[in-house]
Amino acid sequence: MGGTPEFRTLAGLGEFSERDDDEMLARAGDFLERIRKRHTIRDFRPDPVPQGVIETCIAAAGRAPSGANHQPWHFVAVQDPELKRRIRIAAEEEERAFYSGRAGAEWLDALAPIGTDADKPFLEMAPWLIAVFAQRRGGPLPGDDRKNYYVMESVGLACGFLIAALHDAGLATLTHTPNPMSFLNMVLGRPDTEKPFVLLVVGKPAVDAKIPVHALKKKRLSEIMTIF
Repeated sequence: MGGTPEFRTLAGLGEFSERDDDEMLARAGDFLERIRKRHTIRDFRPDPVPQGVIETCIAAAGRAPSGANHQPWHFVAVQDPELKRRIRIAAEEEERAFYSGRAGAEWLDALAPIGTDADKPFLEMAPWLIAVFAQRRGGPLPGDDRKNYYVMESVGLACGFLIAALHDAGLATLTHTPNPMSFLNMVLGRPDTEKPFVLLVVGKPAVDAKIPVHALKKKRLSEIMTIF
């Protein structure tokens, strides 16, 4: 059974900065301008990226909210060329089946304007791959073996934090989701109680990196927001 909850005041932690309306608006606008420049790319330079940058961004992702604070995620950062090669081979095998009919006509039609196919050279070209796993069991303390709650929602929030942190650090990303992704458990030695959530490709964009025009079409604020 859970113990009696303990609390600390936000003021006592000293981890919240009060801002006036003008400063809030300015900071929100600054963030919007930075995040508007985030684009998914598939053309990466092989230039190395310091491990410390990746570790710091993953640490930021680990600050995301989660169900019961169980933090049901695990991040595997891969820079080893042989491991990246094995991941590419396994991913392309699944992708060939996907594009050969497994996906269905409607899904393939939705992907057509983006111009993707079964070939994934970026999995070897980019300096880092970050495989994000969702943990069905765990808990807030090392060694816990308890049911996790709101797992997919929690991991999705953490991935949002991670993508924003990587972009703010000056790196480009691609969210790659071959279907299925269970090969990542085998290649990366993760237990069956973890489900691969996304394979994040990370690095600096190639000089001639291209963005599909279709991907530049974002919904207007009025289309994604309702205020009462």
